[in-house]
Amino acid sequence: MQNKRRRRGELRTKTNLTLTEIEIRPVLEYFPGMAETVEPAVLPDIEKEEQTGAQSELEPGYLVICWDDPVNLMDYVTHVFQVVFGWPKPKAEFHMLQVHNQGKSVLTRESMERAEHYVHQLQSYSLHATMERDA
Repeated sequence: MQNKRRRRGELRTKTNLTLTEIEIRPVLEYFPGMAETVEPAVLPDIEKEEQTGAQSELEPGYLVICWDDPVNLMDYVTHVFQVVFGWPKPKAEFHMLQVHNQGKSVLTRESMERAEHYVHQLQSYSLHATMERDA
């Protein structure tokens, strides 16, 4: 009967250890292969590389151009510019008036991939848009 008697909070395990004895053992005794944290011998270089030129010198830009057409209404063109580029209404109206009065408007200068993306979006709204390499 004495073996079955236990003090409150002590529970015998298969190895005859109490839970309080188990909690006291260091963690590394249970995980002997566990590596300790050490500082690296050589730290990585965290200096930023300096760019040798402006972005316009590093990669060529492409102009997204919208051309005038007799089909689309001025309000529709303004709306499309707002949707595609996220422009406020005054900026969209400015470019729409350039298209209407001068026959074309340079909408933005982007990388080749982004310019292609914008041209395809404008064309999906039935606007006449092209891209040209910036000189």
